Amino acid sequence: MADNKNPGTPGTPGPGNTGGANRPNTGTTGGMGHTGGTTGGQGGGFVDTAKDTVRSVVDRVSDAAGQAREKAGDWAGDAYDAAKDAGQRVQRWAGDAYDTAADKMGDFGQEVTTLIRRHPIPAILIGFGVGLLLGRAARMV
Repeated sequence: MADNKNPGTPGTPGPGNTGGANRPNTGTTGGMGHTGGTTGGQGGGFVDTAKDTVRSVVDRVSDAAGQAREKAGDWAGDAYDAAKDAGQRVQRWAGDAYDTAADKMGDFGQEVTTLIRRHPIPAILIGFGVGLLLGRAARMV
């Protein structure tokens, strides 16, 4: 009759406690020792489900990272192409500007040459005057 005095003690069969013989297996012992794990068929299923879930999450993250890497590569390629095109346009523009300036300078040189041939004495006097002005400016400095 010692069992009737303390019917709620865990692990002792009595009128209020069957010692866990009729309770369903939840995979834990209620904090009294072994927790989680595979005490029955249900605990192993939980671990397998968790592993499958983790694998699927890892696969999804890996796929997302791969897509992000591909997208970044595409953007980098597009940026490279845009910079290359801009560089080529600037190069063409600079080349055209140089050609135009060279043509204008060539035309100016031909006009000066023609002017000097038409009027040789005034051209010599202008050259002499410019030389005097440059000489005076050099002395002042």
